[in-house]
Amino acid sequence: MDLPAPLAWLVDEAVASAGPDRFLAELGARLLADGLPLAGGALTLAVPHPIIARRTWLWRAETGAVIEALGFAGGPPSQAGCQWLAELGPVQEDTVGPGLDSPGPDSPGPDNPVLGWAGTRPFGPAEAGRLRQAARFVAAPLAALAARAALAALLEAYLGRRSATRVRAGVLRRGTGETILAVLLSADLRDFTALSEATEPAAMIAALDAWFDRVAGAVHAFGGEVLKFIGDGVLAIFPVTGTRAEACEEALRAVVAARAGMAHLDAVRHAQGLPPLPFGAALHLGEILWGNIGAADRLDFTAIGPAVNLVSRLEGLCRPLGRSVLISGAVAAETTTPLVPLGEHVLRGIAAPCTVFTLPDA
Repeated sequence: MDLPAPLAWLVDEAVASAGPDRFLAELGARLLADGLPLAGGALTLAVPHPIIARRTWLWRAETGAVIEALGFAGGPPSQAGCQWLAELGPVQEDTVGPGLDSPGPDSPGPDNPVLGWAGTRPFGPAEAGRLRQAARFVAAPLAALAARAALAALLEAYLGRRSATRVRAGVLRRGTGETILAVLLSADLRDFTALSEATEPAAMIAALDAWFDRVAGAVHAFGGEVLKFIGDGVLAIFPVTGTRAEACEEALRAVVAARAGMAHLDAVRHAQGLPPLPFGAALHLGEILWGNIGAADRLDFTAIGPAVNLVSRLEGLCRPLGRSVLISGAVAAETTTPLVPLGEHVLRGIAAPCTVFTLPDA
């Protein structure tokens, strides 16, 4: 079959696009090169994610640039695509599917994406027909891309972005992994057992979510990744991708931000007549094995090694030392942040004593 160039690309190559954003940009460029008077395009997909409900990619023909707009769960229905197209020029209505402005069974999703185009002038009947024809050829590759985007969203929600990328790349066999240098953060709520026994389950879950929001939000804001939530505890890493000092500074900033967030949360809880949520946190710099461990048919993508053991034991010293933040000598040696030395301490199960520091106001 002798197909126009954009349709041939949709049949033969589009499914290999790196993502929905590149798919939209490439299809728009090919339609533009084929003589259609496009000013821009918009593509909206629903994604299974705890926070994000929809992702919309917006393409401008003049520059070839693609930007992304997010619609959040529980928020008003996203109209980013409709608004973008309306601002650019006349819209080709026939290729804008249902659901862009209202949720429901016809909302955009892996099986029902929304794709629309805006023109530099109104589309003529023949041009509108060509866009409708392209829309029919779009369905198959876009379904595959939407499925990949949904899988990526699910993996990132449960594993974190870096770990999810590794799993999607096929690092699935037990025992596979890599040794990386990272700053590790271990954090834990204090008196959680007693608090949970005196608190209704729903209120306890809300308190845990609020705590995790503060610490995980701070970790992500400064380039780290949460590896796992363990009860009321958090294990996170800041991989050394530049210098050791840069990773250590980012980790320290994350801890300071988490403490500020928890101080605000405790003030809110005090106003509500609720007890505070004291916590301890520790930082250590060391090598970890980052990869798959577990049973033959049930794996966990996580970090193991002496450095993980040390940071966990160091966090356990927060209560005996009366400090909310403890920092190992390995981190202290790489940072210019003023720290208070607390001497050497023996950590259970760790052969060599650990030199311990803290923040001045911790």
